[in-house]
Amino acid sequence: MQRNWFLGDLLTQLFDRPGQMRGKDDPRSITDLCDALLSAEGEVSGFKLATTVLDRYRALEDEDKLAFFKYLNEALEIDPDLVADLATQYANDRSIEGFTRLSHAAEPRRQELLRRLNQPTGATQELVAMRVDLLRFVKSHPDLRRTDFDFVHLLRSWFNRGFLVLKQISWDTPARILDKIVAYEAVHRISDLEDLRRRLYPPDRRCFAFFHPSMPDEPLIFVEVALTADVPGSVDELLSERREPLQADQAAVAVFYSISNCQKGLAGISFGNLLIKQVVAELALETPSIQTYVTLSPIPGLHRWLATQREDAAHGHVAQAILANTAPPDDLRAMAARYLLLAKRDDGLPVDPVARFHLGNGAEVHDLHASADTSDNGMAQSGGAMVNYLYDLKHTERQHEDFATKGTVAASRAVQTMSNAAFDTPLKEKTA
Repeated sequence: MQRNWFLGDLLTQLFDRPGQMRGKDDPRSITDLCDALLSAEGEVSGFKLATTVLDRYRALEDEDKLAFFKYLNEALEIDPDLVADLATQYANDRSIEGFTRLSHAAEPRRQELLRRLNQPTGATQELVAMRVDLLRFVKSHPDLRRTDFDFVHLLRSWFNRGFLVLKQISWDTPARILDKIVAYEAVHRISDLEDLRRRLYPPDRRCFAFFHPSMPDEPLIFVEVALTADVPGSVDELLSERREPLQADQAAVAVFYSISNCQKGLAGISFGNLLIKQVVAELALETPSIQTYVTLSPIPGLHRWLATQREDAAHGHVAQAILANTAPPDDLRAMAARYLLLAKRDDGLPVDPVARFHLGNGAEVHDLHASADTSDNGMAQSGGAMVNYLYDLKHTERQHEDFATKGTVAASRAVQTMSNAAFDTPLKEKTA
């Protein structure tokens, strides 16, 4: 025991020498503290300095936070002339010394600062929250994208697949995490505890989430799953209070009906593809009767696109009718099919963000449904239309490659036929 006391006293003397102020009492500015963290001092007392910087940042007002990010962006930037010179030297000699010097010069010092800031317990979550602020400032200060690039580079490394932990969320999950599920649900709002119970407790309902060891009480992304006998065409029915639960071994279909990203600071760092693949593997082991994996997804950009199509000679009158909520169901489905298959951005990818996500994962547009989501949000964004994306594991890899390399939108014959169908809405429906 005496030896332990001696060791503790020795460490205290090494890291808390008299006259060397630390923590909240340190009079230095946040930028001076960062410079110290990057120096030899930071190698000795990096943990304490990093804690002080994070504490100091948390207390800053927006104006000072912006100044902090400008410091990262400018003072800790690479020297492009030096990089160019070292690149030329390395191109000529190809020595390991030249490679080392070039690699060191080509990495902005802010990356090393962020790595050193990530030392204290809970620092990863603090840096994720810091990026939320950065993303706000990038909108009006686009030059800060250089710093955001470095945040993303490091966060992708820290949150790679090897660190992610898949957990099933159930009615027995601790309340502090269930509260987060309610707060983060981004597709179909959870209205109360009874609504949450209906999504977690019955034998035909599942919820899975990814967690990170450094943020054990913070889900990164979660998916809600319904086990059904058939491919569903209405989320209203899927979430109905009056539905009869199905025993899991009677299910033939697994339906991913809500996928919610939880951390704004991890925007641009995709977990959805990994989550779906791992959940499919879990369900295949748990419930062998399931043969089909589909989504029941919103079409969030449909009404925005229809608003741009009012004057189109071929279907402008149908767009007008859908926006006025007077079009027949088949016309809504036909226009939704045209939107998902044909509406593209300048880069050749679909306009619809949910379509980009699922098609990028190798799914196909399987079926379309009218009157599928009659909530206020569902009616506002798509007139109540929803879509099934099919995950056929025999084809997902090929379809992913075709989408990534050619922008090919995989779709069932039924959806392709819908996109070419004649309309029932008469031309007289068109208004000025």
